[in-house]
Amino acid sequence: MTSTDMRKDAEDSGPSGYAAARLRLLTEGARSGPPRRAALAELTDDWLSGLFTAGTEELKGVSLVAVGGYGRGELSPRSDLDLLLLHDGDDPKAVAALADRLWYPVWDLGLALDHSVRTPAEARKTAGEDLKVQLGLLDARHLAGDLALTAGLRTAVLADWRNQAPKRLPELQELCAERAERQGELQYLLEPDLKEARGGLRDATALRAVAASWLADAPREGLDDARRRLLDVRDALHLTTGRATDRLALQEQDQVAAELGLLDADTLLRQVYEAARVISYASDVTWREVGRVLRSRAVRPRLRAMLGGGKPVAERSPLAEGVVEQDGEVVLARAARPERDPVLPLRAAAAAAQAGLPLSLHAVRRLAATVRPLPAPWPAEAREQLVTLLGSGQPTIEVWEALEAEGLITRLLPDWERVRCRPQRNAVHIWTVDRHLIETAVRASEFTRRVSRPDLLLVSALLHDIGKGWPGDHSVAGEIIAKDVAARIGFDRADVAVLSALVRHHLLLVETATRRDLEDPATVRSVADAVGTQSTLELLHALTEADALATGPAAWSSWRGSLVADLVKRVAAVLAGDEPEEPAAAAPTAEQERLAIEAVATSSPVLALRAQTEAPTEDRPTDDPEPLGVELLIAVPDQPGVLPAVAGVLAMHRLTVRTAELRALDLPTGVEGSVLLLNWRVAAEYGSLPQAARLRADLVRALDGSLDIAGRLAERDAAYPRRRGVVAPPPRVTVASAASRHATVIEVRAQDAPGLLFRIGQALEDEGLRVRSMHVSTLGANAVDAFYVTGTEGAPLPGDEAASVTRKLEETLRA
Repeated sequence: MTSTDMRKDAEDSGPSGYAAARLRLLTEGARSGPPRRAALAELTDDWLSGLFTAGTEELKGVSLVAVGGYGRGELSPRSDLDLLLLHDGDDPKAVAALADRLWYPVWDLGLALDHSVRTPAEARKTAGEDLKVQLGLLDARHLAGDLALTAGLRTAVLADWRNQAPKRLPELQELCAERAERQGELQYLLEPDLKEARGGLRDATALRAVAASWLADAPREGLDDARRRLLDVRDALHLTTGRATDRLALQEQDQVAAELGLLDADTLLRQVYEAARVISYASDVTWREVGRVLRSRAVRPRLRAMLGGGKPVAERSPLAEGVVEQDGEVVLARAARPERDPVLPLRAAAAAAQAGLPLSLHAVRRLAATVRPLPAPWPAEAREQLVTLLGSGQPTIEVWEALEAEGLITRLLPDWERVRCRPQRNAVHIWTVDRHLIETAVRASEFTRRVSRPDLLLVSALLHDIGKGWPGDHSVAGEIIAKDVAARIGFDRADVAVLSALVRHHLLLVETATRRDLEDPATVRSVADAVGTQSTLELLHALTEADALATGPAAWSSWRGSLVADLVKRVAAVLAGDEPEEPAAAAPTAEQERLAIEAVATSSPVLALRAQTEAPTEDRPTDDPEPLGVELLIAVPDQPGVLPAVAGVLAMHRLTVRTAELRALDLPTGVEGSVLLLNWRVAAEYGSLPQAARLRADLVRALDGSLDIAGRLAERDAAYPRRRGVVAPPPRVTVASAASRHATVIEVRAQDAPGLLFRIGQALEDEGLRVRSMHVSTLGANAVDAFYVTGTEGAPLPGDEAASVTRKLEETLRA
């Protein structure tokens, strides 16, 4: 059915005809995107015009006006109808009756309506008081009635906007900044608000308003296409959910992608991020230009008076060869010849970042249009300028984004294309892959004084996740890519080997420190063999911390830092020639011995809680220690079920276990009995720690069987409503081969949940295994726990038995 047929149905049948025609338009597969939005707006125009003129003689001095998105002719399936009933004030009663005739049919159809009834003077007054109203009126479009009345209002509103632009534009900029602070950046969010987040549809509308002021204009290239893509995604979101929502929730992304004919949800997010990046960059450039123009207007009268009425000349300050500062931006010098100077983009970028200034849009576009590609390998100056850019700290981000907006980054580093705007579906990561790489370089710039080769640290930070987007382990893929990139950049063979090793092993330190027993010589030796040299270890330590800090708050803590530092210290000793020795059984401390004797005497568990703080370092003064958690010491007569009982009681009290060690304790001569000592580090999920007496009482009940831990945890879980969300991948249980000579290391990767450690401990107990120690790591919603287990004789498990245990444990966790 054609648009003409739909309009005729709407006109002939009233509201029911409009509803049917609207439904056909939204469900037919032939049209989508801008044609469907325009057709829906046209269909709605005809229906509302019919309502306006139906039943009575047309009123004089009254018009119906579409404003906002409807005024722009962009109606998404569930968009509000933004309408203004404009009148000259001569017949208020007739206007009120007309309003009822218009609004009620809209409400009856269940359509969202944002409406107002005003005279032109009232409309202008309201716009002057409410910026959002003024923005809506900038897109006013006549629907029915007195055309001259509508035209007069449009002319007046635009004139008001242009006259008041020096005052209203800063207000609009502040409004945009406040919204960005609340909603975040669209180009990095896993569940973005397509309208309200920075780089979304609201910002695109703000750019239209700036252009309408005639004070400044946004970069037009790609802007309309970016806006169209976001509108297309919103249309698909409305159709798949049946709701007027702008938030692209995780559980709807696959359906939205299918509606748009895209491969998968990641492809959808990447398109959204690319569109948001265009709008965000255009916003940055536009607001910078607005500020420049307003500053120029403020100082021009004074300058003209000083210069006797002559035109002021902007001052240009040299920054580097071919690069100058002018009016708060970095521009190309008049003598610059980009077509003859392939290093100029990197030189200009490094100079801008070092000066903390933005690269001008004109300069970046001229470079993109005229510069020659760098030879391979790069000349030394190009490599040095890249390192300078990466080492400039926070200003690097804005400069890098300017280069990327005009395609210069992928020309310099073609492998960047695969990570550009690539989403990371992990709650730990707060950035896309490409932004995370730049953030890591920014963090690494803070550690350049800790390493002997800052250039290798900064470049490895830029490349450490370059393998994401390729099949398989991204560290393995990244090693291959890093070799190629490092050679192309111009590093020699030895440096290429170091850079590729850093990329290959960038997760080695943190994964080993948090998941393996550092007292086991095999652990330390395996890391030393992988790292190879002291200088590489030094670089890897700094890269590890920079990577974690750039990932997000959940990826780094003083506790993780202390574990990594301990591992680095042990590995450094091995690399210096000191072979790790088999750890002797540590003699019990006086407190441990006291607790053990009390446990034997009372035939029940005893415990102590003690706060731990970070050891002093050069970077942190001793009078400002940072808490690492609480040490929980438990002594209990040797008996079955100790591990699940302790883990269950801690879960009941909402305590997170960070590390755990369990061993039999040798008692003093004359004291009979066998005691297990548990030395665990715990932290409260929220609130304060429970009292030790309460923990002990519950532990006594758990061990004697009178406390149903599983039931209590299940009740608590059932008390919280289930929320829809992304379906977690199933748990995976594996054996870490050659991780220890003294125990079998079982690694569990699963969705973190209250009582997970209790369930694992119970399953291992049911298999008759003894847990020597365990290392718990939680990253966002993911738990990665390693358990050092032995059989009843204290030896590692045979291969077939270990495989059987892992299979049963995985089945238990999946149930």
